[in-house]
Amino acid sequence: MVEKMKGIPDDPQYSVVLLEGSTALCDVINNHIYEQTLAEKNAFFVADLGVIIRQHVRWRTHMTQIRPYYAVRCNSSPGVIEVFAALGTGFICTNKFELELVQSCGIPSEDIIYSGVCKQVSHIKHAAKNGIDFLVCDNEAELRKIARCHPSAKLLLQVSTEAFSLEEEMSMTFGCTLKDCRHLLESAKELGVQVVGVRCHISSSCEDVQLYVHAISDARSVFDMGVEVGFNMNILNIGGGFSSSESRLEQINGAVMSMVDLYFPSSAGISVIAEPGSYFVSSAFTLAVNIIAKQMVARDHQSHGCDEPLSDDEPDFQYYMNEGVYGSFASKLTETLIAAPSVHKNTAVDVPVFSSSLWGPSGDDLDLVVEHCLLPEVNVGDWLVFSHAGAYILGQPVSSSTDASPPPVYYIISSRDWFEMQDAGVPHEALLKNFSLVPYHFSSCQTKAALSVPA
Repeated sequence: MVEKMKGIPDDPQYSVVLLEGSTALCDVINNHIYEQTLAEKNAFFVADLGVIIRQHVRWRTHMTQIRPYYAVRCNSSPGVIEVFAALGTGFICTNKFELELVQSCGIPSEDIIYSGVCKQVSHIKHAAKNGIDFLVCDNEAELRKIARCHPSAKLLLQVSTEAFSLEEEMSMTFGCTLKDCRHLLESAKELGVQVVGVRCHISSSCEDVQLYVHAISDARSVFDMGVEVGFNMNILNIGGGFSSSESRLEQINGAVMSMVDLYFPSSAGISVIAEPGSYFVSSAFTLAVNIIAKQMVARDHQSHGCDEPLSDDEPDFQYYMNEGVYGSFASKLTETLIAAPSVHKNTAVDVPVFSSSLWGPSGDDLDLVVEHCLLPEVNVGDWLVFSHAGAYILGQPVSSSTDASPPPVYYIISSRDWFEMQDAGVPHEALLKNFSLVPYHFSSCQTKAALSVPA
């Protein structure tokens, strides 16, 4: 029988397990699956904080002149916020919940930007009361609301670039146009509200690096307008749209830095920032879910959207999981593609695979997580593991058709990452100061037992 990992506290939310020796992420997942199989079979996350640290090192390597402001709405789990607090990043918050969360970690108010597009009056007043002066604004109604509730605010005008891809044109866009910027700047001047910079709106689905080029060019025009009106413009926020890929980061850097050097040279004293979110956390999280129901359905070739040969005498399967779009897969509601999971059980190399769809527990037609994937046949009680599960999954609670609590997060960090973090100049006292660090060693026999547990 597998023993419980020594030292793991009852509340995993405020502990980080230090992986020593040859212990790996898969060992931790195996152990928790074993424990849940013997208990309630609840879904859970495992978060490797070392991945976030390595992504931060890559950012500093490729985007040296651009300070990251972490987009909290991407993933607001406590361990993530603690790591970024220790790394000295800024924070982008969209509501009072996120503002309070970040400030509870001791983040200075000058390192926080309140960026919600449509802000509640009570949230604006909360920002004013707590000295959070940097706010984003993109229309006159919002400007007048800020002028009433937070007259000492320092605004970043959110500007929508005039160059859109087809995908952008078909979706909702945010930000004022260049045509509207001068009027908004003049209105801010009349109301006595400071405008200190520009925030470029770049979609998280952006694939064309030229959008950054156009956005920075547009920002230069807005800066010139602001100076003409009488503002001291000194902050350029190039926005988000960063994936977890290092090659993608290099592409953006190549396109952005030449434009920044051209329009915003370092001699001008402009602070250049950006809003990476999924870039930092997407690959750091793994989600394990349990199969709670299974259904064999009639084959429909039209619904597969694939060209692989399928035999008519082979079944299709619908699997229902204990997490869906009203929980950990909420990003699916915004058309985010969820990658197919792996099956957590020992299977032969040549095991047959079947067309499968994966659903959440609600029974709702919208609760479709993965429309089509090829999986070996699994049974009720088996486990599926989703990698790259860190973006837009852990934030404020979403409405759910179940009363289940959000899955727990088990934080880990390898001893190598831990010591490299301290070698980089981040002392132990600064990193995860509200968490306990729990060292342990995981034996290979535990791994084997975890993989062989019965459903």
